[in-house]
Amino acid sequence: MPLQFHRAIEGTEIWSASSDGYSFVISFQSPTGPGFRGRLGYVASWRPLDQSRGSIRILGSPLQSFAEAEDACNTMLTYLKDETASAPTGKREPP
Repeated sequence: MPLQFHRAIEGTEIWSASSDGYSFVISFQSPTGPGFRGRLGYVASWRPLDQSRGSIRILGSPLQSFAEAEDACNTMLTYLKDETASAPTGKREPP
């Protein structure tokens, strides 16, 4: 199921969604004006929900549209879930 983004704070250009133990944020930034400063576009990032660490910017950010940023987040979630499913569990098999 695709991520369902909602506006994190009313009146801002920040949207968030979470699924499968990961949090995703899309924010709009521009070189001038209110809000986040940087190259013009939508920045997508993610982080694990159960860890106190900073977020990781998704490759390609900033993106030209919200839809592109949303697609990038959904693609990253699919990748993260696949990596988690194929990661070793750390359990040893009996000899």
